[in-house]
Amino acid sequence: MFSKTNIEQKLRNYRSKRIDENSIMDEVCRIFSINEIERSQIVSRLQQQSKEQENAFSFDSVDGKRIYHIEDIKKLCINYRLRFLDSHYFKGDFPEEAVSEIRTREKEHNTKLKNFKIVAPAKLLKLENADDPLLFAPMGNDFFYLIHKWGNDLHPFRKFLMWPYKSFENIVFTVVVISILLTILAPIKMLTSNPSIGLYIFLAFYIFTALGGIVIFYGFSKGKNFNGAIWNSKYYNA
Repeated sequence: MFSKTNIEQKLRNYRSKRIDENSIMDEVCRIFSINEIERSQIVSRLQQQSKEQENAFSFDSVDGKRIYHIEDIKKLCINYRLRFLDSHYFKGDFPEEAVSEIRTREKEHNTKLKNFKIVAPAKLLKLENADDPLLFAPMGNDFFYLIHKWGNDLHPFRKFLMWPYKSFENIVFTVVVISILLTILAPIKMLTSNPSIGLYIFLAFYIFTALGGIVIFYGFSKGKNFNGAIWNSKYYNA
């Protein structure tokens, strides 16, 4: 007695009451055109240097979990040998999800975000000659708002591998430890059947001097510096 309900037809009827079929494509094209313009403007702001120093966030909409102080960012960069620079130094394309996140934040806070900052390894940045980006927008008073994170996570041993580069004391300690290990592993008994403590000390000092010379030569020849000095440097050879 009763015919089944075709929900697609019902949906089409609802749409027809709101707008005719000839106008639906015009509406869709208009909305997509506006979205594309907004996305292009966001990408342009990401790739260009801005004179703005901070952004006007609505504190009723901010997420406290996304707010970080410059000292927190600095500590992260020093421990993992990362850089914290303006987003226009980033090489490559910004992912669509990052642009979408910026649009979302701008609508939430009713503002146009500028002067973006990014945390990333040096290899992902276009640095002047002298695996895991984080995109920030400054809030003022050395606070930054995390907009988006993309890419792969850092290697689980990156902090351990970059520890020697944190400071001069760390690199000296590392060279001393490696010198001791190499002295223990050295086949010194092939040279003498009864090696003395003095011989081990001499060999350790000799290895330490050789390794120290290599480290110094590499550091000066490549213009390298310690993590604490380069975390916000725009120069590659720093």
